[in-house]
Amino acid sequence: MKLVRDNIPKIIERDGKICTWRHCNGRDEHMVFLGMKMSEEVQEFLQDPSIEEASDMYEVLIAIIQLYGYDLDTVMKYAGKKRFERGGFSQGVILKAVNDEKS
Repeated sequence: MKLVRDNIPKIIERDGKICTWRHCNGRDEHMVFLGMKMSEEVQEFLQDPSIEEASDMYEVLIAIIQLYGYDLDTVMKYAGKKRFERGGFSQGVILKAVNDEKS
């Protein structure tokens, strides 16, 4: 079993095939399957970086955000604020250690 896009069962049936499917049993199960789907989509993107794979990750992220009751625009604004204050992740900065004492 795996989470698929909402219209996949209809597409399969339109192609003359038979499939069995069900909806997730509540929010908790939905989150488990979204987590597995995000891992799958990230791995696919890393193996084959493409707009198609990036859009799949984006769709899963939107579903996760909505499941928690957040608005995508609000999340995007907050991300922009954090990027302005703390930066993003595009420069590949790796923190090696932090010492409490100044040397």
